[in-house]
Amino acid sequence: MTSFNLSEWALRHRSFVIYLMIAAALAGLYAYQGLGREEDPPFTIKTMVVKTMWPGATTSDTVEQITDRIEKKLEELPDLDYVKSYTKPGESVVFVNLKDTVAGDQVQPLWYQVRKKLDDIKPTLPSGVQGPFYNDEFGDTYSLIYALTSDSLSHRELKDLASSLRAGLLTVKDVAKVDLVGQQDEKIYLEFSTRKVAALGLDVGTLSQALQAQNELTPSGTVDAGPERIAIRVSGSFTSEESLKAINFHANGHYFRLGDVAEVKRAYSDPPQPLFRFNGRPAVGIAISMTAGGDALALGENVKEKMHEMEAELPLGAELGLVADQSHVVEESVGEFTKSLGEAIAIVLAVSLLALGWRPGIVVAVAIPLVLAITFVTMEYFGISLQRISLGALIIALGLLVDDAMIAVEMMISRMEEGHDKISAATYAYASTAFPMLTGTLVTIAGFVPVGFAKSGAGEYCFSLFAVVGIALVVSWIVAVLFTPLTGVFLLPDRI
Repeated sequence: MTSFNLSEWALRHRSFVIYLMIAAALAGLYAYQGLGREEDPPFTIKTMVVKTMWPGATTSDTVEQITDRIEKKLEELPDLDYVKSYTKPGESVVFVNLKDTVAGDQVQPLWYQVRKKLDDIKPTLPSGVQGPFYNDEFGDTYSLIYALTSDSLSHRELKDLASSLRAGLLTVKDVAKVDLVGQQDEKIYLEFSTRKVAALGLDVGTLSQALQAQNELTPSGTVDAGPERIAIRVSGSFTSEESLKAINFHANGHYFRLGDVAEVKRAYSDPPQPLFRFNGRPAVGIAISMTAGGDALALGENVKEKMHEMEAELPLGAELGLVADQSHVVEESVGEFTKSLGEAIAIVLAVSLLALGWRPGIVVAVAIPLVLAITFVTMEYFGISLQRISLGALIIALGLLVDDAMIAVEMMISRMEEGHDKISAATYAYASTAFPMLTGTLVTIAGFVPVGFAKSGAGEYCFSLFAVVGIALVVSWIVAVLFTPLTGVFLLPDRI
């Protein structure tokens, strides 16, 4: 009983195999258009920042009561590499760094453990402590940054306008998130007159407690109205500066308004939060991040189109300016590698034609676009985008993926020189070389395994090198034993 011969099967089902070749080429062209385009492959930053505020505390108090206690609790975290902290009066910043061997998909569960452990000690921190606050997304990059400026609108109006633009941008394809940069928080400041407070026999602490009690939301029961139940609550919440000024206090047998003993005014935080300026003018930045595996070029076009639509609806005096556009950088980066890939394909084709002759050279040349097409389809299926590493992998694989096709063609030619016809030569090529070729292909792929499975940030960054080379080489073997014999039968001469 003879073993199954894939090349013989392909020759007996020529119409179906030709259909597969055409379908693979068209699917590859479609997949190439849909592949994400990025400058670099995505990778996980294994650092979290924990920030805690304690207004009014000294540096030594902040270290003893906050920083040291947070660091000791974090020592319980598995896979912790080291902790680095900075402390200044009233502020503690702790950097949590994981080991480089931690897999990317295990980082978020560890950040959850950090939050859980620090939330456990939060009730034991001194009164007045704000936080801890966690930031594990500071490694996100922004694909585009716009600046919203105006000479006639206030910062508050600019911030509201930027928020409405943000809502519109979140509907654009491939937009992951939109952050507003440089916005300043507004606060209500109470400046008490010490002379008036002393004359009434009050102290600022008593007034603060009274204000907190006034601002509480207290449930007051419910009222049953047929099938409906209506909740009742007593609210003394403040809605504006005027509502604060109108608050009445009772002291020493007299009632007085808060506005009689304190100046109530709205202002921005002092010292201010990080400011954003564009061409020397105060602005609110609109920073746009792309989803993982998205197309930076398409994102740039879609965002600009959306911004152009919304810019027409801006009030008079408001202007939008483009600060940064990563799509241009990606276009140049990917374009340069794509150009190199095209040059490499041309060189391989030229060498094949010169070394083998025009007919065998064309047989090998047909295999190259088929291998690339199927590779693009597989890359899209696994979510591998076009970036520096994957394009470099294609260039590396290009010199290897023609080997199997060349071996198959040369074996056919050698067999035909012995007097055999093309069909028997094609089937003999599979029987004699298919599995040695497969073994050689797998050995070559094995050389890239350490790169793909290295337990480090470099391994995560370079994983697409192993993946793309492996995919391309396996596909090249399939093309060499399935498609190349058929193209050889069509293109090679009957007698050599």
